[in-house]
Amino acid sequence: MDKKPYRDLNTYFRSLFGCRVHKITVDAGLSCPNRDGTLSAGGCIYCNAKGSGTGAHGRGLSLTRQIERSRGHIARRYKTDRFLVYFQSFTNTYAPIERLKALYDEALAVQGVVGLAIGTRPDCVDGAVLDLLESYARTHLIWIEYGLQSAHDRTLSRINRGHDMACFEKAVEATRHRNIKICAHVILGLPGESRRDMLATADAVAALGVDGVKLHLLYVVRGTAMEALYHSGRYRCLEQREYAELVCDFIQRLPESMIIQRLTGDPHPRELVAPAWSLQKRKTLDLIHKIFQEKKAWQGKRFRPPAAV
Repeated sequence: MDKKPYRDLNTYFRSLFGCRVHKITVDAGLSCPNRDGTLSAGGCIYCNAKGSGTGAHGRGLSLTRQIERSRGHIARRYKTDRFLVYFQSFTNTYAPIERLKALYDEALAVQGVVGLAIGTRPDCVDGAVLDLLESYARTHLIWIEYGLQSAHDRTLSRINRGHDMACFEKAVEATRHRNIKICAHVILGLPGESRRDMLATADAVAALGVDGVKLHLLYVVRGTAMEALYHSGRYRCLEQREYAELVCDFIQRLPESMIIQRLTGDPHPRELVAPAWSLQKRKTLDLIHKIFQEKKAWQGKRFRPPAAV
């Protein structure tokens, strides 16, 4: 795992392509069944009207324009001409298959794009979507990123997620053996969860054998149900060291083969309510690495392979 005590995304990209590959985040203008009234109109309690995205589609920017605007800046800063397009905002398999194909085709047609990362929900994939992604995976790197957030159904209900753990397991099983890489999103610090609960989610993700994981801090964003919960005093944000220690303990329980795509999120400063330290990304990452050293820890140290059936 080179210099880091975990298998990071940059090292993974270099092992595949022999060079740096940088993600470009795009907004495809899609919606979510947990916001358009199909499941709910309010969405998950931590999600605002932008759906964790940039809002670029609402400003009239096409996918091609979004990619090209980012590509020039990234190429100059990071000296790379290879890119993975990340469909981030809302649910990026939630549209008719013809529209999805047009969006994915448009992204892959841009010079330098070597693959896609599709952010979605486990209840928003079917055979047609997976067949389409599998067809791209013959020539490109394709990741599907399933939002899990927690392995506990009581938490998923509390945050108005709109699906359960069994739904996530079903989506992972349907995606296996298609040459599509699977990433699970997990949020640390969800309301009502203890340290033990969060580490149990690590064990559940590890047992499923997904290819990667993204860890997020639950931070409070303006215009969300979490904001009201926070201001009422019914929610306490994690402290910085508390979060860093959780990340270290979580990663120790994952197999060494799993790619750690993210250690924490990136709140928009103008939207953030709390905690203020979540804007100190570099300091948080340094603290996580320091705690790995203090604990003499590494990814996989506490991983226990599932018992053979």
